Formats: sequence, C-alpha cells, structure tokens
Amino acid sequence: MTIKVYKPKTPGTRFKTGLDFSQITKTKPEKSLVAPLSKAGGRSGGRVTVRGKGGGHKRNLRIVDFTRNKRDIKARVAAIEYDPNRSANVALLHYLDGEKKYILAPLGLEVGNQIIAGEKADIKVGNALPVGKMPIGTVVHNVELTPGAGAQIVRSAGTGAIIAAKEGKWIHLKLPSKELRKINAACFATIGQVGNADWKNITFGKAGRLRHMGKKPKVRGVAMDPGSHPHGGGEGKSGIGMHPKTPWGKPAFKKTRSKNKPSGKFILQRKRK
Repeated sequence: MTIKVYKPKTPGTRFKTGLDFSQITKTKPEKSLVAPLSKAGGRSGGRVTVRGKGGGHKRNLRIVDFTRNKRDIKARVAAIEYDPNRSANVALLHYLDGEKKYILAPLGLEVGNQIIAGEKADIKVGNALPVGKMPIGTVVHNVELTPGAGAQIVRSAGTGAIIAAKEGKWIHLKLPSKELRKINAACFATIGQVGNADWKNITFGKAGRLRHMGKKPKVRGVAMDPGSHPHGGGEGKSGIGMHPKTPWGKPAFKKTRSKNKPSGKFILQRKRK
C-alpha cells in the first residue's frame, strides 16, 4: 500500500497521511471468524492498571490462525482484509475441505494464490513449515517459540526475521530488533515478510485519530503537583531536580528483566549491545 496525503482543508488534515487500502479486496469480515471484543479501558477491578488507555472505536475481534495446524491441505486466498486490531492486514483462506481461516497477509500474497502448511511445503510466500526445513537466509514471520504452541513473535506489519544459521536441533534466527535468538528446529514459521510495511510511515495529524485507537493523552510529570508525581512542583518551568522516577517513586529506565530468566539462555546476542 502507498501513503495517501490529504489536502490541508482543516488543521487536522494539514499534516495527516494515511494508507490508500489499494490491497484490500473485501470490506466486511467473514461472519464465522468474528467474535465480540470487550474493552476494559485499562482497568482491572475498577482500578486503572494501564495508564493512557481507554475509549476507542467499537470493533470486533478477527480470529486469526497463528498455529497453521491444517497440515497438507491446500488453501486458496479468497480476500485481503483490514483488521482494526493489528497493524498488519489479514488474508481469508478457503481450504479444499470447505473450512475458512484468517492468517496474517504477507507481502506479495495475492487473491487466487494457493498456499499450504506442512513438513514438505515449498519455499513460497505464505507457506508454513518448520524452520529446520528452510534454507539459511530465508525471510520468515509468524514464528513459534514452542513447537505447536502457535506463533508469538514477528507478527507486526513490515517485520521479517532471517534464518542465520543451523546448529543441530536449533536454528539461529535474526529478529527485526537485530537480536539473535535460537529456537527449536521443529517450530513452524511462515515464509515471507508481513505486509502493510508502510503502516509505520503514516502521520496521524490530530489527537482524535489516536483517541479512536484507544490511546489517551499522557501528562508530563513536571507538569503535575508534587503529590501526584515526584517530578512535580516548582515555580514555572523547572527541572526535575533528581534522577528520573516513576509516578510511584521507583527509578525510571531501570531494566526489570531478571538475569536468571529461563528464556535468557536462548538469546545469543542482545538487541542492544
């Protein structure tokens, strides 16, 4: 998709850009693959647990198949659809046995293409197979971390991981963050890069457009009173006068990941050296 620029008829459209949705072929979702989506507004038990979250446009959940567990059954791409719950588009698949499923739409997948998931699938965009069966240098997305558990990483628009090396039953995968991680060779992944890569280049143009997405404004700590934030208080525009802190007085920007986290042994190279 390409970036669409709006005429500056109002202050909100002066810097506003958007996607032209030229790849979208179907506007209404498949009824059998839609579920209601309730919103908590960033609250749990009435208390705010996630700040800056709330409101947003009403939307339904598209049930996306992250497991690709229909093995060795060919499917035809029936449509490319917009999904309001994620940055990537979704592709509607019609399997030969009559079942319908959504998958993340990779770059280059078009309506009418035939794709398949299985141990012996070809190296072709949209096909899913174990990473151990792919050649080094293959670009993949929708990657599992545990065999059979469903994809957990490399799912946002424009992302793609590269198979860097093979070491016995382990595969070295270079993630979009430049992190080098090893995963089990039996984990499934989908060939290709996630589509809708221009999503990160759009300019929202006005605050209301982010409110439609459920994002509320965030107030700076220095603009608050000292009872609401450690950075607050002072006459006029003053500095924080301390090391940065969270609203609860804890040191900000401090790494919270445990050094003894079990998954740490799978990370060969951190994204930040």
